[in-house]
Amino acid sequence: MVIRKPQIPPPLSNLFKEFGHPDKLTKLLMSVPSEYMARHYLHWDKLRYLKPPKGLSVQEWWLALKLQRLGQLRQIPLGDRVGEFFRFFVPDLVLEELHNIDCGAGGSLRVPEPINNPQTRDQYLIRSLMEEAITSSQLEGAVTTREVAKELIRTGRAPRDKSERMILNNYITMRHIVDIKDQKMTPDLVLELHRMVTDKTLDDPEMAGRLRRPDQKIVVDDIEGEIYHQPPSALELEERLQTMCDFANEKTPSYFIHPVVRAIILHFWLAYDHPFVDGNGRTARALFYWAMLHHGFWLFEFISISAILRKAPVKYARSFLYTESDSNDLTYFLVAQTQVIRRAIVELHAYIDRKTAEVMELESKVRALRMFNHRQAELIRHALKHPYQEYTIESHRKSHDVVYQTARTDLVQLHTENILNMEKRGKTMVFRVPLDLASRLRKLGQEKSK
Repeated sequence: MVIRKPQIPPPLSNLFKEFGHPDKLTKLLMSVPSEYMARHYLHWDKLRYLKPPKGLSVQEWWLALKLQRLGQLRQIPLGDRVGEFFRFFVPDLVLEELHNIDCGAGGSLRVPEPINNPQTRDQYLIRSLMEEAITSSQLEGAVTTREVAKELIRTGRAPRDKSERMILNNYITMRHIVDIKDQKMTPDLVLELHRMVTDKTLDDPEMAGRLRRPDQKIVVDDIEGEIYHQPPSALELEERLQTMCDFANEKTPSYFIHPVVRAIILHFWLAYDHPFVDGNGRTARALFYWAMLHHGFWLFEFISISAILRKAPVKYARSFLYTESDSNDLTYFLVAQTQVIRRAIVELHAYIDRKTAEVMELESKVRALRMFNHRQAELIRHALKHPYQEYTIESHRKSHDVVYQTARTDLVQLHTENILNMEKRGKTMVFRVPLDLASRLRKLGQEKSK
């Protein structure tokens, strides 16, 4: 992925020399509509191509916007390589997104019924964990199809290559985060999450769960050698990691930060420090999920942000670059990530609405589905769309997070009712989808209705 580096904004010192007369500054500030500040947060790299307000040059417009922003920026304990701290503020467009996130992911407004329903909740949780595991790995270079990745997780077979190992590691890590969401963040916990996402995927296996060493020179660049980011010295990492954990646990700063904003900054923080030789992006997103769940945004058990990020990886990368290139202004990253979160919530609701409609349509056509429990019905719906699919007790168990005996009973009953074909492969029972499944279901429905 090749990303054009954004143009660095003109130094404020130069702009002040040219336009800094007090009378002129007052005129500048009055010339920029306040509603523009509320609805937009543009970087110089984009703003320089736009038409400025009447009577202003692009440079004067930028100076006026920067002066408005500077008065609202608040400092956090994250410093850059030369000791300058990062800052942010929450403009109206972020406040609006935060309100939508509060309502859609942390409260009880419009909670999708299938997620509230204990009979179907687990299947959506498993689907979300798979989605995040796959797309987060693909963002970091994993190459495999979604069907192969899902088959890997469902069957529990050993990964065949590094890409499959990355996906399986992410899946295991995401499940672990759900379990540890109530714990405080510690350096050891960060290292443990990194070890889990990178297990058996690093060139040097001993670096899983370990901070990079001073002799390991790490830069973020592209295939052409263009350097986008140089992280802090390895000698600082232990102290910086503790500072990050203090921030994650709300020990710093002294003022209130909205939990979603804190989670997003935590995401940026680990990615900026780049404390590991590899796996920084996956670990950063894992920390984001921990923070969201830790602060009660329970719907994030079912939401995949990486699925959204993967659709626009350049935009994701550029939000990091905008922050670094404009005086460590984290607001750019906040704007981008709150929009990603909102889209992820919308997509979850759309997915559930779509699946609910599909279920209703199928159930109206295939009365036989009503004979089976929700796990069996879901397998039948999947089988109707995948006529060559094979299922095992282990794959069914993992898909629905049930015990072995429950999974076995489900599948054997489907075979007994002539819904699935069964054969033995060694010691494993394999259940295959017959090509005439739909007609078998209709016949069964007619027989049971007599």
